[in-house]
Amino acid sequence: MSTAPNIAAAANARRPAPDGSETFVTFVVHNQLFGIPVQRVQDVLMPDVIAAVPLSAPEISGSINLRGRIVTVIDVRKRLALPPYEGTAQKRRMGVTIESGAEFYSLLVDSVGDIMSPGAHEHESNPSTLDPLWRDIAEGVYRIEGGLLVALDIERLLDIAIKF
Repeated sequence: MSTAPNIAAAANARRPAPDGSETFVTFVVHNQLFGIPVQRVQDVLMPDVIAAVPLSAPEISGSINLRGRIVTVIDVRKRLALPPYEGTAQKRRMGVTIESGAEFYSLLVDSVGDIMSPGAHEHESNPSTLDPLWRDIAEGVYRIEGGLLVALDIERLLDIAIKF
């Protein structure tokens, strides 16, 4: 498993912007840009082996061992009811590891983007046209150059894993 310590180091160095905007680690799933608060990100990695967890929810891909800790892997595509990933062997999916309570979770995403701090003036509440499933786990959207950044609520995203 390879990690990307630059994201974790940047996460520790970043603080909320003075204008009240939030800083996000961004990632792409099915050509849509999503963001989670940078202070929630523990690690970014490319999981080599994901061990299956029998009788788990469909969104749970399995678990990985991250430096001696068992981490539950959640497939964000499945959680958002999107089609399966069709990447090639050269293009592996990435994991964005977060902590919730005393547990660690790795969000399996198509690719990890940049750290962004969109301005508070770019924030909007969830549009009525947003899929109801997405609306339930999104804190809102940011209009950025080239599209929308959907800001996710980690606890609501993890709700399926925590309840199961």
